[in-house]
Amino acid sequence: MAEITAASVKELRERTGAGMMDCKKALAENNGDMEASIDWLRAKGLAAAAKKAGRTAAEGLVGVAVEGTKGAAVEVNSETDFVAKNEQFQDFVKAVSALALNANGDIDALKAAQYPGAGTVEEQLTANIATIGENQSLRRTRVLEVAEGVVVSYVHNAVAPNMGKIGVLVALESAANTDTLAGLGKQLAMHIAAANPLALDADGLDADMLARERAIAIEKANESGKPANIVEKMVDGTMAKFAKENALLSQLFVMDGKTPVADVVAQAGKEAGSPIVLKDYVRFQLGEGIEKEESDFAAEVAAAAGVKKDEPVA
Repeated sequence: MAEITAASVKELRERTGAGMMDCKKALAENNGDMEASIDWLRAKGLAAAAKKAGRTAAEGLVGVAVEGTKGAAVEVNSETDFVAKNEQFQDFVKAVSALALNANGDIDALKAAQYPGAGTVEEQLTANIATIGENQSLRRTRVLEVAEGVVVSYVHNAVAPNMGKIGVLVALESAANTDTLAGLGKQLAMHIAAANPLALDADGLDADMLARERAIAIEKANESGKPANIVEKMVDGTMAKFAKENALLSQLFVMDGKTPVADVVAQAGKEAGSPIVLKDYVRFQLGEGIEKEESDFAAEVAAAAGVKKDEPVA
């Protein structure tokens, strides 16, 4: 068997764009023959997958799974919304959502997990890229768990069971009746999907975000021309309002538009005869935070025709 050197692995990787371990395996399978290794990677779909990896994947699906007192959410991205309707892609999201329950929010652990019937999750994702023909990525995952109570899942506008563009988990810790908790959890999850809180409570709001909001508030207040002590009060009022509107527990419940979520939970606990604690939540919205590439379709057509954008295509 030919010796597989670091230089040959590097060359193969540069020529195909495939992963280092895939290149090493290809050379081993082909006795170090570079061209045969390239063909081997192409046949496996690995070279093609690597070429697609540079394309922006901001569509796809958010999946959720609940088992007992534990719930998981994942986001799997694709380039186009069309892939979200693909049965193979949906099967992958469903399987990975279930596997995420044991990954405890660790994306690398989830990628390394054994996929049902075929290698690891990451290897199956690579195979999906090759067969479906679009770049895809396993972007993020989170897990919620309670010692006693429920974790409730909700998907807004689901395209398939437990899959859609907005996925929510709600963790309620309580000794109250499970059905009661599930009903409350479903309403809270719907509120979270609609209201998009930024943190559970005011203390959980991001410090950098608050600093930016305060700077904006100071600039606006200064424009009023009022004395410094009044400006300070105006800024404090603006920041208090921002925290109230963006922290889940202080948001007004969307079901009635007037009761803070914290009061809704407290009242539900009284009625159930056992305190209820809204321990945590997860809200994944598909593609949030991903900068999408803006494509100029006219320019693409012109380029394909070999002319400038504003020239007629004869």
